[in-house]
Amino acid sequence: MTPDPHAQFDHTILEMIEQSPIGAVPFTPAYRDALSRLYASHQVYASADHKGGHVTARSLAGAPSFFADNLADVIAGRTTPDSLEANAKIFDRYVHSLAPDRGATAETMRLTVAGRVAHHRAKHGVTAAHDPVHTLILVPGAGSHPGLPGNYLYGSAFQLTGDSNSPWAVHMHDSGDGTAIFDTPAMQEALAKLQEVIDCAPFTMVELETLGFRVA
Repeated sequence: MTPDPHAQFDHTILEMIEQSPIGAVPFTPAYRDALSRLYASHQVYASADHKGGHVTARSLAGAPSFFADNLADVIAGRTTPDSLEANAKIFDRYVHSLAPDRGATAETMRLTVAGRVAHHRAKHGVTAAHDPVHTLILVPGAGSHPGLPGNYLYGSAFQLTGDSNSPWAVHMHDSGDGTAIFDTPAMQEALAKLQEVIDCAPFTMVELETLGFRVA
């Protein structure tokens, strides 16, 4: 196999991004070409914390993901889905993991990311006796837009209605209108897909197509 003639230079770019406090590289044709290759191979993402900066996938590989602390118990049937850890507590753990300035920015997004779930029920025009089950995740990555502070995507698995036979969906979002959607009739499949997403992070949302998501 012919060695990649760009491999050494691209490796240097990765190290340069990781060593820069703002993820910056020189703005020259050679560096722009290298960045294009690294973005295309999903090795580099747009930084959520520094405008015009970049972040490497390998630097995010050790970043924690945030999800219900009893998600595994619900998947295994050891507890009921209505006992899933509250979204607000999951979001609290995410915010507390960030530097103070980034945490303050993340707090401005609390309602969007971890707010009440009644809008899901209203969207589908269903009157239910209780709110649909809805559980939040935050994982390192990016979409067509940068992620949330700390370079995080957010998403959830949720019932479309409050009925016990309701279909489910898994949605993932970046900081803009980038969205990935997975629909299923069953809770177990939705929660298993959520766990699969957690296990695959970090990633760009387009990579979720390999897991059966529709990416918009």
